[in-house]
Amino acid sequence: MAAIDPHPAHRPPAAPSTPNAPLATLALAHALSAAERGLAVIPLSRSKLPALPSPHRDDPPSVPRCHGECGLPGHGVYDASTDPRRIRALFAAAPRATGYGIACGLPPHHLIGVDLDTKAGTNSTASLRELALRHLFTIPDTVVVSTPSGGRHLWLSGPPDVVVPNSAGRLAPGIDIRGAGGYLVGPGSRTEHGVYGTVPGTAHLAPAPCPPALLRLLTPPPRPHHPAPGPGGQHGTGLVQFVLGAHEGQRNTRLFWAACRAYENGIGDTLADALTTAAIQTGLPEREARSTIASAARLTGGS
Repeated sequence: MAAIDPHPAHRPPAAPSTPNAPLATLALAHALSAAERGLAVIPLSRSKLPALPSPHRDDPPSVPRCHGECGLPGHGVYDASTDPRRIRALFAAAPRATGYGIACGLPPHHLIGVDLDTKAGTNSTASLRELALRHLFTIPDTVVVSTPSGGRHLWLSGPPDVVVPNSAGRLAPGIDIRGAGGYLVGPGSRTEHGVYGTVPGTAHLAPAPCPPALLRLLTPPPRPHHPAPGPGGQHGTGLVQFVLGAHEGQRNTRLFWAACRAYENGIGDTLADALTTAAIQTGLPEREARSTIASAARLTGGS
């Protein structure tokens, strides 16, 4: 059972007390409240998609995909931040935002979202219960967010050195997972189908640690190595640029992701120093950067 967290910094955002305010203002207030609790956020539209258009929507397909390295907003979850000034700027550029997304996989919570859907012909709650019985784990008391369709989002906290990928229906029918590179619709957000809200009795809880047995189900085995012919090449340069594009709150996660990809492609050791230098330039201490790269090497079998 998860203990009640006495620290407000761990609580999900509370509803602002101005229900008649414009929707964008309410969404911003909810988002700022979430950011105060260490949750990196982005503005969302009524469709639950990022509210800011991509600055690269007219780029030809041959142009490498940008994850924010250009410095412009409009990169979806890669815009996510806990910095109030940046959040206000994002919402100012998205005046029609009616909600906010919470980026998963980022420190300090390393959030994992278990989305129990209500698709026709599936009972996701029963499926999760069956998985728990089969693999001998229990879902602890944690933050639960209700969706307009009657579904539930369970908030769990993951280890800092484990990357949980996004998946849809892989765990069981009707169960989607939001991990690194994904986001959850935050409570208080208004969409075209209704409002998301924290389930009564869970707002005072911290995101509970993900049970180890469930975590093992969520993390597929490392992919086999496919060594690159040269010492990094364009792929290595792209990974370094990805790290350099990190905003506050993203630095460790971006470095870990890039290091994992480097080791999976057989260039991890070659690229380690360049990735470390890039991380230091974003403000990450050298010791923490090298520890993160070492964790990526262990996870992928690179060392």
